[in-house]
Amino acid sequence: MKYVCMPEPGKVEIREGEMPKEREGHAILKLLYGGICGSDLGTYRGTFPYVSYPRIPGHEFSAEIVQVGANSFGLKEGMIVTCNPYFNCGECYSCRRGYVNCCTSNETMGVQRDGAFCEYISMPVERIYDGKGLPAKTLAAIEPFCISYHAAKRAKIQPGERVLVVGGGTIGYLAAAAAKAMGAEVTLSDIAPDKLTFAEKTGAAAHTILNSSEEAFSEAAAELTGGDGFDVCMEAVGCPDTFMSCINAAAFRGRVVDIGVGKDNLDFFYTVIQKKELDIYGSRNAEKSDFLELIDLVREGRADLDAVISKVYDFQDAAQAWKDFSENQGTLMKVMLKF
Repeated sequence: MKYVCMPEPGKVEIREGEMPKEREGHAILKLLYGGICGSDLGTYRGTFPYVSYPRIPGHEFSAEIVQVGANSFGLKEGMIVTCNPYFNCGECYSCRRGYVNCCTSNETMGVQRDGAFCEYISMPVERIYDGKGLPAKTLAAIEPFCISYHAAKRAKIQPGERVLVVGGGTIGYLAAAAAKAMGAEVTLSDIAPDKLTFAEKTGAAAHTILNSSEEAFSEAAAELTGGDGFDVCMEAVGCPDTFMSCINAAAFRGRVVDIGVGKDNLDFFYTVIQKKELDIYGSRNAEKSDFLELIDLVREGRADLDAVISKVYDFQDAAQAWKDFSENQGTLMKVMLKF
């Protein structure tokens, strides 16, 4: 079979390898679609802090079950599925408490272990979820939606609350969509006007803020909230400045959620946390419940995942896909590979 490999930053190759072998408790899947996410782009650029090389990328995908034994999960050959790509150790304190999404030894496919971008893969049956009839291309976008949805759940968003999402990329856009599905009044902020226009056009955000400067951002945030600040601020960029924007824009007794992953430090007057009595949450990966809930939510038509899919490439054109995504990140949302 063929597979995608990233031997070093900036280099993407199509290689040939052996088919996965039948294993007890596993199913063999034929890949259908795979999404290239921000962390995959960071791997390509050499800026993602968790990855090592060489690496087979990919953790957002849909697939067809081509071989599966007897199981208690209702999985059958021919079923179109998606999968949970976060492998936990089962032994650390987080795992023992049931917080498997933030296992201290977490290995995400395509990051700390090889990913899914192969013509065929083997997956443990307990990590495979029935797509319930969703189109394969749509189903491949469930995982990134889970990242955003999990963060929105961490924030305990309530109907009618004012929610600010900083970052209009795929994860930020989907965080806005998740907050809207929870009944919030959503504002999306980004430095790219096209992303703001897209969010308004698709209805993911009721309001937008062009983050052209710190002053312009602060003025717009104050105007939209009558000077009160936002109930919830979600950071989906991974930069010190954008995290600080969330701290500053949060209301007294507000909640701030960090989804973005970055490498840089932030030096700030931390007493503002005490002064505002802020709740600050980290959000990492997602849980099985997020996948199952979102498959149903999308089937019910409460979110449009197809709207975020900007372009689809044949997987053998993966090098071009990464190059184009890297050079056009301001205009492309979700780039996918078709297997």
